[in-house]
Amino acid sequence: GNCRQRCCPGRNNACWAPGARRAPCYCDSYCQRTGDCCQDYLAVCRRAAVGCAVGPWGPWSGCSSRCGVGSRARSRQVTVPPRHGGDPCPDLKQRRGCLGQHPTCGTAQ
Repeated sequence: GNCRQRCCPGRNNACWAPGARRAPCYCDSYCQRTGDCCQDYLAVCRRAAVGCAVGPWGPWSGCSSRCGVGSRARSRQVTVPPRHGGDPCPDLKQRRGCLGQHPTCGTAQ
């Protein structure tokens, strides 16, 4: 089987070529998990692979609760999306716990 002009990201059943014994072989990045890649998949498709790149983390948000337990969040953006079976993007959002301690918290009854 031949993958030239056929490299596809993810799982794509339309991305195949005729292989040995007339059985299809695949040129999508999922074929490495299923073991049904065309013979030239690694040479042709992985060479063209571009892994995801992300920017720096943004600042943490304020606590979601003015008084008591809440959460903070931060995010980052994709600067280069993955292509041709490249490495997927890491997490783009993070959360962590916080304790709201607004000056008015102790006065409310």
